[in-house]
Amino acid sequence: MSRLQQTHGLSDEQREIIATVRAFVDKEILPVATALEHADEYPQAIVDGMKDLGLFGLMIGEEHGGLGASLLTYALVVEELSRGWMSVSGIVNTHFIVAWMITHHGTAEQRAHYLPKMATGEIRGAFSMSEPGCGSDVSAITTRAVPDGDDYVIDGQKMWLTNGGSANLVATLVKTDPEAGHRGMTTFLIDKTPGYGEVAPGLTVPGKIEKMGYKGVDTTELIFDAYRVPSARILGGTPGRGFYQMMDGVEVGRVNVAARGCGVAKRAYELALGYARQRETFGRPIAEHQAVLFRLAEMATKVEAAHQMMVMAARRKDSGERNDLEAGMAKYLASEYCKEVVEDAFRIHGGYAYSKEYEVERLYREAPMLLIGEGTADIQKMIIGRRLLED
Repeated sequence: MSRLQQTHGLSDEQREIIATVRAFVDKEILPVATALEHADEYPQAIVDGMKDLGLFGLMIGEEHGGLGASLLTYALVVEELSRGWMSVSGIVNTHFIVAWMITHHGTAEQRAHYLPKMATGEIRGAFSMSEPGCGSDVSAITTRAVPDGDDYVIDGQKMWLTNGGSANLVATLVKTDPEAGHRGMTTFLIDKTPGYGEVAPGLTVPGKIEKMGYKGVDTTELIFDAYRVPSARILGGTPGRGFYQMMDGVEVGRVNVAARGCGVAKRAYELALGYARQRETFGRPIAEHQAVLFRLAEMATKVEAAHQMMVMAARRKDSGERNDLEAGMAKYLASEYCKEVVEDAFRIHGGYAYSKEYEVERLYREAPMLLIGEGTADIQKMIIGRRLLED
């Protein structure tokens, strides 16, 4: 086993879970990932395998049929899945953000209704904040929910929903009191049928957004046109708490994105190391040339540093402490290092990296998404800087 990305202090159960996922990745994901990605094909067989492993219930409590694992365990699982194919980790990421939010902020009725079916994968979650006119500026959302008797009527348009087509539950942030700023935002739990077109009366998923990378997993819009939702579907039962609930979920998401960066970087390093050992120039493997050897050393150091930062952020969240500083640092460092490590792997492969026959070509298109997802590098720096000033 590689000395990189070792995590000290894990229980035997955690090590067993991670080893099982690693074996699943090696057998079921790596052999088919590039072909599925090039075809932009949803990996249904892989998703079914993850259901059989219980991964959709990984962080859901045992009282609701899940495994009750920690955020650290989940992050390490995501790291392994991303080493195989980053899109697969995206399929579980938004699902677990929603499960986390229901677990920590939902009413007893909401937890009992959703979590057991989320644990089996019967209900699959998506997460929606962004809109066509806003991304990082969450306060600028315009989708509006207006009370009407025991219901609310929602109008507006959401953007960049990972799993927007395949999910049947969407946690959606809207404005219920436009004059109240962040305190005027509410999270609704939106039920829908999987697929595209009109997925519920007044609710439309137009179709998949075509992307440079991060293929296979569906990314969509969500259009509300006089969509009626019962007030009982307000997360936690009380309007005006949505921004806080979403930010709590985003902290989990940032640890996830950091873990994805670690997994993709590890795979890029593995590919570069393997290629450098077999490719010969001037009578010896290129790994023995100092320029390539130094590049490999820098790549390995970045892989290890990002992993340890991600582990620290996950453990901080597991402890119940505020972890926006650590999650921001982990997400920033891991995504930037991932981009750099993948680019170095590209350089080591030379002209072959430009061929779709080589896996590194896929990684080169996937890595940039991590620079944007769950907040850009500039947003992470703002969060980090403000928290340091608070301290």
